[in-house]
Amino acid sequence: MPSLDVAGEFETIERLLRPLAHPEWGRGLADDVAVLPSRPGYDLVLTKDVIVEGVHFLPDDPLETVAKKLLRVNLSDLAAKGSEPFGYLLACCWSDRCGWPEREAFAAGLAQDQALFGVFLMGGDTVRTPGPAVFSLTALGWVPAGEAVSRAGAQVGDLVFVTGTIGDGLLGLQAAQAKLKLDAERLARLIDHYRTPMPRLDFADVVRNLATAAADVSDGLAADLNHIAKASGVGIALNLSVLPLSAAAQAWFEDRVDPQAALEDLATGGDDYQIVFTAHPRHEETLRREAERRLLRLTRIAAVTAGEGVAVDYGGRRIELARRGWTHG
Repeated sequence: MPSLDVAGEFETIERLLRPLAHPEWGRGLADDVAVLPSRPGYDLVLTKDVIVEGVHFLPDDPLETVAKKLLRVNLSDLAAKGSEPFGYLLACCWSDRCGWPEREAFAAGLAQDQALFGVFLMGGDTVRTPGPAVFSLTALGWVPAGEAVSRAGAQVGDLVFVTGTIGDGLLGLQAAQAKLKLDAERLARLIDHYRTPMPRLDFADVVRNLATAAADVSDGLAADLNHIAKASGVGIALNLSVLPLSAAAQAWFEDRVDPQAALEDLATGGDDYQIVFTAHPRHEETLRREAERRLLRLTRIAAVTAGEGVAVDYGGRRIELARRGWTHG
């Protein structure tokens, strides 16, 4: 087993990261650059996220799942733009706890997800830090020219839909911290969602073809709806009562004393990595059919209105959320 001395960076690249690299575009990590081919008729879409130990993942989270989450949260951004991912750039700031076995686990997680999502490592950097571990990833994807979905296209009268379920990210974090009382199977499902969320790449083409605006649900449903409302210059009326919940979240919800407060928590918790998007009402039937064909849950949760910001309704009355979601300033 290699020692982590000054040569550790090169050993890590040679033995763990080079096998993940695209042999041509990433030059096998034998150069300081990656060289990407042009693709006539397509735009290149890029997104970047940074995750910090103790902030975005727990200190005792397995490095294999940390690597997967790092890649997947970026792929989620690409999915919301209707993009097809193909590669990524990676920066690793290894903490003192990241010995060789941990680095091997990190690389193994990336290798598994590369095979699952059809992407390759293109390049990056690796260093050591005396502080907490920090990982940064830039994902790259293709989208037909001019067709990337932005946050800014929502129109008054559009309907608002969300894929999957909301709240599992928040509850998964609580489960991983042993702060949740549910049966073992439901706890395991929530922790799995928190550690390895599934980006909705299976719905990216539908979003690209039918959505007027879209975002991935990372900061919290209410916050990400507000991003769309602000970028589009519209208002959004959110019906909190129809929030789609998983079986685990439903079991948790039914045990709450204050159902409104519980739904507010789920709508602002973040880390769900679903796609929330707006679309013209005439597309609702097609959207539902496409979701059903993919065995994907799709819920109409809101409508686009004149005005600004997100107005939240619960039980037929307007409410104010105590907070909107996560910020990372």
